[in-house]
Amino acid sequence: MKKYTILLFLIFVAVMAQAQAQVKIIGHRGASYLAPENTVASAKLAWEVGADAVETDIYLSKDNKIICSHDANTKRTSGQELKIKETNSKVLRKLDVGSFKGEKYKGEKLPYLEELVRTTPSGKEMVIEIKCGSEILPYLKKIVNKHEKKMTFTFICFDFQTISDTKKAFPQNSCYWLCSNKELLNKNFNRASETGLNGVSLSYNIINEDVMQQAKKLNLEVCSWTIDDPAEAKRLVSLGVKAITTNRPGWLNQQIF
Repeated sequence: MKKYTILLFLIFVAVMAQAQAQVKIIGHRGASYLAPENTVASAKLAWEVGADAVETDIYLSKDNKIICSHDANTKRTSGQELKIKETNSKVLRKLDVGSFKGEKYKGEKLPYLEELVRTTPSGKEMVIEIKCGSEILPYLKKIVNKHEKKMTFTFICFDFQTISDTKKAFPQNSCYWLCSNKELLNKNFNRASETGLNGVSLSYNIINEDVMQQAKKLNLEVCSWTIDDPAEAKRLVSLGVKAITTNRPGWLNQQIF
């Protein structure tokens, strides 16, 4: 019995070691638990604490500049309500989007995407969530073409048509459809495969063994978001997800491996 228990433990250790080598830890909007989300400061902190990748959200401003922001307007992080698509980037850049997280971050700006790209260490990955539509792709292509030799770009989006268009524009880059609804996922699982997407990026609470098996049959990878609970992260690792997105990349990595 003792030998059997030891054997099971060794198998568990081996499985977790293999999972650690395979699963990626992605900083959600940078290291956004500590630093103001989608800022240069947040991205830099995520790299400092050992994130494998940084996720950011993008919109196109009125003057066709790619701005990093989760929300379509700036009220929540700056206190001033401006719609990004209706505002020139020079105006958006005057906003303070750091103070809401603490005095030490006062003066942090809404970054241009290229500013976050420049924080990325060689060989690391930036996961870009497209929050608008396919109209952003020509401008995104210019940035990717300029920096793709140094780093990896991955694209995610909730809108199926936009992520499909993105895969056509960037056939060599990984593209994942975002989903948080089990019914919608079942409806579009086959479509994701037929469109040539690399996988799906799912809310952790709809990921189970059945979902993983369906994805495997369709040759689709499964990524997960947004997890700050070590127990939940370990569950996802055991299921074989490719990546875990978290607000606390350094801390979570220490807790689960």
